[in-house]
This record gives sequence, C-alpha cells and structure tokens, in this order.
Amino acid sequence: MAGPDWNPLRRVLALPNESRLKTVVMAFLVSAICAALVSGATVVLRPIQTANRAAEEQARIAALVEGIPGMAAILEQSGGTLSTVVIDLARGRAAADVTPATLDAALADPGNWTRLEPGQDLAGLGQRPNFAQIYLLRDGDQVSVVLLPLSGQGYGGRIDAILALRGDMNTIAGLTVTQHSETPGLGARIEESSWQASFPGTELRDDSGEIRFRVERGPASGVHEVDGITGATRTGRGVTQMVRFWLGPDGYGPLIDAIARGEF
Repeated sequence: MAGPDWNPLRRVLALPNESRLKTVVMAFLVSAICAALVSGATVVLRPIQTANRAAEEQARIAALVEGIPGMAAILEQSGGTLSTVVIDLARGRAAADVTPATLDAALADPGNWTRLEPGQDLAGLGQRPNFAQIYLLRDGDQVSVVLLPLSGQGYGGRIDAILALRGDMNTIAGLTVTQHSETPGLGARIEESSWQASFPGTELRDDSGEIRFRVERGPASGVHEVDGITGATRTGRGVTQMVRFWLGPDGYGPLIDAIARGEF
C-alpha cells in the first residue's frame, strides 16, 4: 500500500476542482508565473527599449533642428549629433538628479520653480522652472551649437520658441517659434520662416557684455537687431523681452558663461 504523498503541490492538485483551496492556490501560482515572465521580459527588452528611446529622442531633436532656418546646414557642416541635457539654471551646470526622463515629474513639484520679482520678470512669466532641457552639438571638447528653449508673453498670450546659438555664445544661429497665440496676419507672422530668417548672424551683446538684442519696429539697422513686424509692436516687444530674459542672469546666463569659459 502506497504511503501518503507529502508533496504539497500534488496534494493540492489532487483536490476536487470545486475546492476553494485549490482555486486560491492555482490563482496564486498563475499570478506568480505571469509576474516572473513579465519581469524576465522587462530585463530582456530593457536594452532594446533604451535604444528605441534614444532613437526617438534623436528623431525629435532632428525634427526641431529642421524647423530652424539654416540649422540643418550648420549641423551638417559641423558634423556630429545633438545631445540633450537637463540644466540646473541657477548653477549653469548639468542637473545632478534630474534627467530628460524625469524632468516632467520634477517640474510637477512647485518647489522646483522660482518666483520672479517684477524687476526680474522681463518675459512676463511670473515664475521660471529651476531646470530646463537643452540641446548641444560638440566639436571635440568644444560646444559648437546650443539650442535653448524660450518662453514669454506676447500680445495674445504665451510664446514658446527655440533659440540656437553658435559656439561663441553671442551669435544667433537661428530661431523657431514652436507655439503662440498672436493675432493672425499680424503678430502671428512670427511663425513665418521669412521673418525668422532675419535672426541668423544677429549678435546678442555689445563689447561690454550688455544684452542689446531687440526686435525693431521697422527694418533692422544694426547687428543686434532683427526686423520688426508692421502692426505687431507688442508682439515684437514680447520676443525682445523673452530673449533678453532667458539670455540674462535669471535664465541661461550662468550656463552661457560656463560654456564661454570652456567649463561645460
């Protein structure tokens, strides 16, 4: 006569299908096996997912670049590819604990925003994030091009743009407006490539280091100016103040200084 079966699994399997214990145990086993399979798939697929995310990021950066007049040609001449990094704006350095993947979560925390006093708030933002994602092109150890996201208030609402600077951190390589609410036929012309084409070659600062950039009311008359838009003076002023704020000490100023010193 065979002795009792001490294998707990076989004992459970031998129970009638109507047994509550058998149902609970089988459900647990199925869940455990599925969890193990999912975990294993995650480990196996992680390198593929990482590569896909990197490819998607490069594609997104490339799309941004294509929207900036002359930028594709600049990158082609310079060689290399753009990289992205999150900047701690106050320090002008790469953020220690915030990455492109975690930036949105970081900025969801009100503690990661800085309130701007009226005298500081040239762009009319009220506050600015403590971190910003930028894009760099390097030529060896030197930064040859940097793409900086900007935002500010125009006549109809917020204006978002990407400003490209050459390696001297003073010459504009291009600008593209990515979002705005300006008046059709007037301020909305800031999205036209014909207007944005006046930015390349414009210098931000004079010999003393003071920011002199401005959108003129009419045709540009100096190296620090770009053409104005007829009937859209307030839109032009908004773009002027946006650029001056973000290139100043409360925006990317510390980063620009670090790049100019060869420290980034």
